[in-house]
Amino acid sequence: MCGITGIFDTSGVNAISRDLLQRMNETQHHRGPDEGGLHLEPGLGLGHRRLSIIDLSSGQQPLANEDGSVVVVFNGEIYNFQELVPELEALGHVFRTHSDTEVIVHAWEAWGEACVARFRGMFAFVLWDRNQETLFVVRDRFGVKPLYYAFLDTGEFIFGSELKSLMVHPSLGREVDPLAVEDYFAYGYVPEPRTIFKRVHKLPPGFTLTLKRGAPRALPKQYWDMPFAPVAVKDEAGAMDELVERMKESIRLRMIADVPLGAFLSGGVDSSAVVAMMATQSSTPVNTCSIGFDDPAFNEIEYAQQVADRYHTRHHVETVAADDFSLVGKLAQVYDEPYADSSALPTYRVCELARKHVKVALSGDGGDEHFAGYRRYRWFRYEERMRSIIPLGLRRPLFGTLGLLYPKADWAPKMFRAKTTFEALARDTVEGYFHGVSLLSNAQRAQLFSPAFRRELQGYQAVDVLRRHAAVAPTDDPLSLVQYLDMKTYLVGDILTKVDRASMAHALEVREPLLDHELMGWVSGLPVDLKLRGSEGKYLLKKAMEPYLPHDVLYRKKMGFSVPLAAWFRGPLAATIRTVVLGERLAGTGMFNCEFLREVVEAHQSGRRDFSVILWTVLMFDAFLGQVLGLDDTAREAA
Repeated sequence: MCGITGIFDTSGVNAISRDLLQRMNETQHHRGPDEGGLHLEPGLGLGHRRLSIIDLSSGQQPLANEDGSVVVVFNGEIYNFQELVPELEALGHVFRTHSDTEVIVHAWEAWGEACVARFRGMFAFVLWDRNQETLFVVRDRFGVKPLYYAFLDTGEFIFGSELKSLMVHPSLGREVDPLAVEDYFAYGYVPEPRTIFKRVHKLPPGFTLTLKRGAPRALPKQYWDMPFAPVAVKDEAGAMDELVERMKESIRLRMIADVPLGAFLSGGVDSSAVVAMMATQSSTPVNTCSIGFDDPAFNEIEYAQQVADRYHTRHHVETVAADDFSLVGKLAQVYDEPYADSSALPTYRVCELARKHVKVALSGDGGDEHFAGYRRYRWFRYEERMRSIIPLGLRRPLFGTLGLLYPKADWAPKMFRAKTTFEALARDTVEGYFHGVSLLSNAQRAQLFSPAFRRELQGYQAVDVLRRHAAVAPTDDPLSLVQYLDMKTYLVGDILTKVDRASMAHALEVREPLLDHELMGWVSGLPVDLKLRGSEGKYLLKKAMEPYLPHDVLYRKKMGFSVPLAAWFRGPLAATIRTVVLGERLAGTGMFNCEFLREVVEAHQSGRRDFSVILWTVLMFDAFLGQVLGLDDTAREAA
């Protein structure tokens, strides 16, 4: 796991500043504190920060081929590199290291752009071929590893693992993209390929970008997508056995490391399944790490302990106080872009704990999206059945009216919050799902933004992100469609971003065996009834894990990695949230309706409504303005 950055002069006439490249590289020191390296030649500069995991004595980057004509900087892991070495050696390539990085340069020489199809792993890399005057930019299939880039007016192309690396460059414009602001307040993050800045982009998962010096600017090109190709299943027992074997293989590949290795263990199905499969293939006890909470409503530690006891793991636990909000101010520095998933706080803590004991940790990320584990999938299926019965022309006025008339009931269980259900039924499939997953509804965002800012949006709405993906989805099944939408948005923009930044802030490598593309390509083609059966999500995964995990772990109610925001904003953070949300910094942007913000604060702190999600989302946007853009807040100083 590492950090990469670089500058490519597309004209080939400008010299690259070593000092500038060094400063860009050092912003990512936390991603690779073990070593740093630069490569400069006319019109090109590549930077790398290394977290040594495999081949500790060699494998330094930037790494070149035998004659130095091909150079790469690489972040991630190629898990099948040992299989590719003999094949490449048979083609005449000579290896000087035992690292997976060197496989990339020789695979490029052997197979060109098609080399990426041969790689199994998580990766973002940029490769320079001097003879072809070509820069090849790649991101892995699920977007486990990040990659930001921008084309500058100077003719330079710059890139980095984190946005902060690009922001060092003096020619990078920092104009905030209003469409990204709309996206952020709907999703809680800025979905790919957009970033918070107009001039900066993220390379989407499963895409490459090939730049030739002197040639017209190229567009990203997709090399992989989730297949959803139907899988023949003879019987349920056979599918369970195959799933277990495929999971074991994926996990076995991710247990290769020359440094201490362990796993996160939350007590949920996914992380517990990963630990169980690790333990069955390890000759020594597995290192496991869990974060507990002193509030029972948020604590899953007893379930994690059951799994740890069953497999005799070296289990490490730390308890986080319910009022542990000391990291709130740090999140903007870690994430660069506005980011509103409050579970980033406990995720940061569990990465901090894990790094005390291991350098590599396996996680269960991806299980909910691929095996249909989220509760919202159940509700979506119920709503979709109704949508299939009643035409949209009838549903829109009928349920739209009911949605307007029915009172808001945030406090009630989901089944009694009919207002949200009516509103979803008044929409088509994609818009209905968007309504269910968005943090702030269309109506709330319309109230939040000022009239001037709404004009800047020129009619753009964040649902367009989902519509764009739905238009090219490789499946017609409604459940598979929304899983696909989550893979393209929530999984990469929220979950994987959260884990990457939190782990790399502690120089910890996290590997996601449930995001192996061969495993999940197979899972995508399974009958949907093996994923969501009745009200039971992750049906096949849970059945397959019954011999390995306690019943309580598999079939209890899903809890999640939550923090008590509502109580914070009425208690210890009440003054802070009032000062921030009603402060000069937010007002000075001209983006927000200050009267609506005041109403939200008053309603929440009086106990009339739970507006904690809106308040947290606004708080994190203000933190971005202050800590990333450096905007002043005179009200904060006066307070």
